Amino acid sequence: MNYKQAVDYIEETPKFTTKNSLDHTKECLRRLGSPQERFWVIHVAGTNGKGSTCAFLASVLKEAGISCGLFTSPHLVEITERFQIQEEPVSREKFLEAFHKVKEMVDALVAEGIHHPTYFEMLFLMGMVIFADAGVDYVMLETGLGGRMDATTSIENPLACVITSVSLDHMQYLGNTVEEIAGEKAGIIVPGVPVIYDGNDPRTAQVIREKAKGLESPCYEVRQSQCRIVKNTPEGIDFIPESPYYEGNTFHIPFLAVYQVMNAALALTALEVLKEDLPLERAVIQRGISKTRWQGRMETILPGVIVDGAHNEDGVKKFVETAAHFCREYTIGILFSAVADKDYQDMAALISREIRPDYVITTQIEGERVVPAGTLAQEFERQGCADARGIPCVEEAFDRACAKMTEKTLLFCVGSLYLVGEIKRYVRRKTND
Repeated sequence: MNYKQAVDYIEETPKFTTKNSLDHTKECLRRLGSPQERFWVIHVAGTNGKGSTCAFLASVLKEAGISCGLFTSPHLVEITERFQIQEEPVSREKFLEAFHKVKEMVDALVAEGIHHPTYFEMLFLMGMVIFADAGVDYVMLETGLGGRMDATTSIENPLACVITSVSLDHMQYLGNTVEEIAGEKAGIIVPGVPVIYDGNDPRTAQVIREKAKGLESPCYEVRQSQCRIVKNTPEGIDFIPESPYYEGNTFHIPFLAVYQVMNAALALTALEVLKEDLPLERAVIQRGISKTRWQGRMETILPGVIVDGAHNEDGVKKFVETAAHFCREYTIGILFSAVADKDYQDMAALISREIRPDYVITTQIEGERVVPAGTLAQEFERQGCADARGIPCVEEAFDRACAKMTEKTLLFCVGSLYLVGEIKRYVRRKTND
C-alpha cells in the first residue's frame, strides 16, 4: 500500500471492528516485539489539557537535548501529526513503514480468528513502533478516551502518570458524574508510580487521591492558586509557581489562555517529581516552556487570529474566560461552528453573555453531525448578538471574518476541533500558494 491507501485503511477500521480489551493490545505489542519497552513513558490523561501538558514536557526535553516522542490525538490537518519526534510530525515514509509492520502483524492476528485492532489501537501500535525505530529516550503518551480501558494503558511501567482537569464529556462512555469520569481517568495509575494531578475540583481530586493511595502511588496535587500570574498579554503569560524547587523563577508561556498556566504547572511539577531521572537546569526548563508549540489550543495562526478547539462545556468556559480578559482593549470577532452532539445553544449563550462579541460569523462542518450555519447564526441572534451571519463554506466564512477585522480586533475561531483543522488547512494552502 502507498501512503494514501494506508490512511484510507486506517480510517475504515472503525467500520469493521469493536472495542478490544487491554489484553488484546498487550498481545499485539508482544507480537511486535514489545517496542514500548525501549523508551521511558510519561502517561497523561484528562478531559482537557492533556495534549498541552504533553507538549510542554516534550518541549522541555527537546530544549535539554533529550530525544522525545509525542503521541497525541486528534490530528487537525494530517494524520502524521499524531506522531511527533522533537516536536515535528514524522514523515509519510516513516508512517508507512510502521503501518506495514503493524499491518503484517494484524493480518496474522485476524487469520487466527482474533479481533482486528480498533482505529485508535492501530494508531497507538504504530506510534510505539515509530518511536522504538527512531530510538527516542522518552515518549509523552496522551490517552485517547478515558484511561482505565484506553489502549495506552497497556503500558505497564510508565515513569510517571499525569491527570489534567476532569469534567463532563463523552458521558455515554465514561460516566454521568465528574466523580465517575475521574475514576476512569485514574485508571492509568500504576502501583508505586508517581501521579501528578489537577486538584482544582475537590470532587475529582478525592477520587484520584483515593485511587493512588490504594495502589501506594505517591501523589502530587497541583492547583491554580499555586501559580501567581504577573503578566497577561496577547503574546503570552508570565507566571511564578509557588514551589521551592523553582526558587521564585518566572516562566513564560506563549499562549494567551490562563488555563494553559495550569497545564504548564502540571508539567513543571512532573519535572520536579522526576528530578532524579531528569536533572535539568532551571534555565533549560524555562526556555523549553517558553518555546512550547501546540496546535489548535489558543493558537495564534495569523496576527490577531486565534484558533481554539474548545468543544465541550469546560473547554468553552475556559475559552470565554480568556477572551473576556481582552474585551476592554480589543474588539472581539467570533467565527463559530459546532456539531450536533455538542450543546451549541449553551455555547452560544455563554459566549454572547460573557464576551458580547462585536460580530459573529457562523459556519458548518459537513458530515452526519452537521448543524447548518444559519441555525447557529439564529442562535447567536436569539442571545442578543446584533451582527451575526451564517456562511456555510468554512473558507468563505473565514475570509469574511478576517475582512471585518481592524488593528484592534482579536478574531477567535472556536467551537470545534474540526473547524480548527479546516481553517489551518486553508491557511496553510493560502500561504503555500
